[in-house]
Amino acid sequence: MAKTRSVFFCNACGFESPRWLGRCPQCEAWNSFDERPFAVAARAAKTAAPRSSAGAPVALASIDAERIARTRTGIAEFDAVLGGGIVPGSLTLVGGPPGAGKSTLMLQIAARLAHLGTTIYVCGEESAAQVKLRAARLGADAPLLVHAETNLRAVLDSLERERPLAVIVDSIQTVWLPESEAYAGSVTQVRDCTQALMEFAKRTGCATFIVGHVTKDGAIAGPRLLEHLVDTVLYFEGEATGQYRILRAYKNRFGSIDEICVFAMHETGLEEVRNPSELFLGARDERPSGSCVVASIVGSRPVLLEVQALVGETNYGTPRRLANNLDQARLAMILAVLERHVGMQLGTHDVYASVAGGLRVNEPAADLGIALAIASSLRNTPLPRDLAAFGEIGLSGELRLTSSAQRRVAEARKLGYATIASPSEYRDVASAIRAVLS
Repeated sequence: MAKTRSVFFCNACGFESPRWLGRCPQCEAWNSFDERPFAVAARAAKTAAPRSSAGAPVALASIDAERIARTRTGIAEFDAVLGGGIVPGSLTLVGGPPGAGKSTLMLQIAARLAHLGTTIYVCGEESAAQVKLRAARLGADAPLLVHAETNLRAVLDSLERERPLAVIVDSIQTVWLPESEAYAGSVTQVRDCTQALMEFAKRTGCATFIVGHVTKDGAIAGPRLLEHLVDTVLYFEGEATGQYRILRAYKNRFGSIDEICVFAMHETGLEEVRNPSELFLGARDERPSGSCVVASIVGSRPVLLEVQALVGETNYGTPRRLANNLDQARLAMILAVLERHVGMQLGTHDVYASVAGGLRVNEPAADLGIALAIASSLRNTPLPRDLAAFGEIGLSGELRLTSSAQRRVAEARKLGYATIASPSEYRDVASAIRAVLS
């Protein structure tokens, strides 16, 4: 007989508590607890599972290489983000804000995998008819199996019979396990469902993708344990209302992190952008003052970015320093170096810095490009059209060598930038600014 209980949960991060709390101990949000009753099903009697020899230790050299051969989806950029393709038995979490294209991308991937083997799309948020309408719009003509079910135990039973090549669960917040004493979408259910999917994926070698919601702060909803359980965490960046979407790998046990995949949203779905540099640079014949092209390394590929800066006199006692898609602390350090070693009077000016295109840049090699953009805006002097810059700035004003310098230069010259400002050309930031803006 099921019993009815009440639980208080945080509507920002999903933290559960048996009583109401004024402040969430997990995300520290105030007045975010709501009460929700739920039915607790009687626990099923647990029986000891028979032991199998499959769990015995094996020699690393004796493992069959075919069981770890990657499966390519046909989308080259997406395969590169995963490290070269989908690893059998892997568990991948795909997150992002509403409208970013999570379900669209997963349906496109499922349609491509369906031509290689049995693929099941578990839709917890839509009916089977709604998925068919979306598939028709995307042109996904494939022998794909759709399972409109939220009871994960029933889904796992059907997966045991089908033994698919891949399975997509959209989304993990909508499925639930009958034996878990919580409601669908709660921290307990999300954790238990993910653990059940992980166990099935590792045991059968089925590549599993789960779609995760995000909180109002942009973090993936549910416990942080969810990100530790999965093998790969992919996250959509960029404005959901824009045309372009950036898919970044924040965790990858089978490849490098910080890889990106750029998609363009069209009526027929997401289409990969093979040359992201052209997107992030924009189409502009002459660049205004405060704009500088930076040769950056994103993941394993060189990408040219446009860094913009705006410097104006402040109307307040304390000048404002705002950074968009840049490290705020790094911007403050660059401004301090420019004041001390270059002689720029920025104490009475507001400084705004941004990276065009929505891509976030964290590497120190972008320091010189940011400094040149600030100097160009302060003096209202445009930089040369064929200039690209990269280099790390030290606290004494010197330019430090950066990794992959030859690849950065080759990418810049391939796109027509003949003048390269780098640590190999200038010893310090002051000489670089004088030479470029002279």
